[in-house]
Amino acid sequence: MSNKGVKRASPGADVEKNPLGDVELTDEDAVKLQAIQKDVARVELALERAAQKKMIPVYEKRREVVKAIPKFWPVALMNHGMLAMHAQHNSDQAALSYLEDLWIVRDATESRCFTLEFYFKENPYFSNTVLKKEYKYVPPPVEGDEKADADGITETMLEFSWERDVQPQATKIDWKDDSKNLTKLHPRVKDDEDDDMPSEAGSFFNFFEVAEDPFDIGVTIANDVFPEAIEYFLGHAGGDDIDTDDEDEESEDDENEDEIDLEKPRSKKQKKA
Repeated sequence: MSNKGVKRASPGADVEKNPLGDVELTDEDAVKLQAIQKDVARVELALERAAQKKMIPVYEKRREVVKAIPKFWPVALMNHGMLAMHAQHNSDQAALSYLEDLWIVRDATESRCFTLEFYFKENPYFSNTVLKKEYKYVPPPVEGDEKADADGITETMLEFSWERDVQPQATKIDWKDDSKNLTKLHPRVKDDEDDDMPSEAGSFFNFFEVAEDPFDIGVTIANDVFPEAIEYFLGHAGGDDIDTDDEDEESEDDENEDEIDLEKPRSKKQKKA
């Protein structure tokens, strides 16, 4: 039998064509989807703002309770792996051991902006009783008169951009002595002035004295550690950042107590899921 005139099937011809490969979105549908996305963002923002307001009295109650617990806030902060990395100098931890209260004040207009307030008792490092880190809201220009909805949300709020609309502020620390000036002893270093990220973070207290916050320390504290402060203090938050499984290491820690005494409090081990 002759094979003359018979075409061979090309490789892959029997592979089924992707049934989702030819989906096209019309301009009209794109506009509708964008409108729905804005509706979702509006509701989510309204819920976030309402939750923040409802949590204030709870945080105030917690504030009074934890003031009676020695070194609550230093321990909670150091039980967060990233924050502990930025306070790895013994002198940083020693200075932080005088921290007795931490509070957050949300911006009245834009609640995603805030000021962190660190309250310190008398210490040998600086004379400030309060160190603040403000993330100042700088609203973009608005064309025409904006009208807020029933929840106080405007179109500008839905287009909020942290990079564009927020300016971190620096706070001057009144160091008692050059030998105690931690930001001078451990400065933040950039290999090039145009670099976004420092090559060396230096002292944790650069967080206050340098306006920029390239490591998002403030956002981490405000949105992660502050809401879950009790969990961090007890060592229940932070995942693998906190080792609660090795009893031998805990025994060694008991024998070799850290002179700064910022170890996590002893707590019952959680059952693994």
